[in-house]
Amino acid sequence: MKRKWIITAILIVVICLVGAAYKYYTTHYASGEEAAPVAKSGVQRKILNVNGLAIRTQTLTDDISMVGNLLPDEEVDLTFETSGKIVEINFKEGSAVRKGDLLAKVNDKPLVAQLARYEAQLKLAQDRVYRHGALLEKDAVSQEAYEQARTELAKLNAEIEIINSNIALTELRAPFDGVIGLRNVSEGAYASPSVVVAKLTKVSPLKIDMFIPERYADQIQIGTPLTFTVEGHNTTYRATVYAKESEVDMATRTLAVRATYPNTNHRLMPGRFISARIRMQDIPNAIAIPTEAIVPEMGIDKVYLYRSGKAHAVAVKTGLRTDALIHIVEGLSVGDTIITSGTLQLREDLPVKLDVVE
Repeated sequence: MKRKWIITAILIVVICLVGAAYKYYTTHYASGEEAAPVAKSGVQRKILNVNGLAIRTQTLTDDISMVGNLLPDEEVDLTFETSGKIVEINFKEGSAVRKGDLLAKVNDKPLVAQLARYEAQLKLAQDRVYRHGALLEKDAVSQEAYEQARTELAKLNAEIEIINSNIALTELRAPFDGVIGLRNVSEGAYASPSVVVAKLTKVSPLKIDMFIPERYADQIQIGTPLTFTVEGHNTTYRATVYAKESEVDMATRTLAVRATYPNTNHRLMPGRFISARIRMQDIPNAIAIPTEAIVPEMGIDKVYLYRSGKAHAVAVKTGLRTDALIHIVEGLSVGDTIITSGTLQLREDLPVKLDVVE
């Protein structure tokens, strides 16, 4: 009886072991064979979300952006050419003056007195020459006496001319039309050629000094138009190139260019900082793409196209570059869709999904 119970227990244990082995097999081998392909296919299905751009033609503008300064057409520090006490100041600070206006004057009384003396002697000298000329015709006076009288008259006229010139030096006159600035002296002050009375500025027209890259040096010509803006003004102003330097600066590799702006209403002041733009040319029917879409590889510019859900690299030839766009000369056609985001992660045949297409 005891033996019969032992056999029964052994059979139960064997049945349990067989059941456990079957369960282990079905769990770790049969299910494992199906899981591997799923995991593998999961890697293959990894997709990169990107943005795209549908290629279409547009007009691309080639222009130069630069900064510059507004300069007065003429500007001078007003000083006397002689020394003396200032007796007159005839201008108002900040006012407009005309060429030739008397602005200030230093004391000229000693010179005026000398001039009066010479002018008084002039009539007598002229009469003497006349009398000697009449007597010479009658041989009543020598040729030498007549020539001496003429010499004295010439010397007197020269002295008068010198005095008049010295009197003119005591007058400070405007050399051109302009706006006079703040004065630095008062009546009664002693002036000399080193003392600046005020500054005179011609503000119409204004000059614009700029520096352009050397690659545009041959394209900038006299008469080239440009536009510029000034901080604090919403207006775009127009000017014209009227002169350029004779050579490119080797240190900065730029060419100095000067333009002129009429400034007829005196709205702009010299000394202001400006942002200028020169429009060089328009390229019609151009294919232009964002600069971030370009992927340089081993000296070759590439662009990734979207085709059938995958990325495909295409070599392109580039041309004009602007702040945001680059002209594609070869490699792209109208209707292509390029990838504009995630370019550093792109690889050939990488699955991609377009989120946005512009």
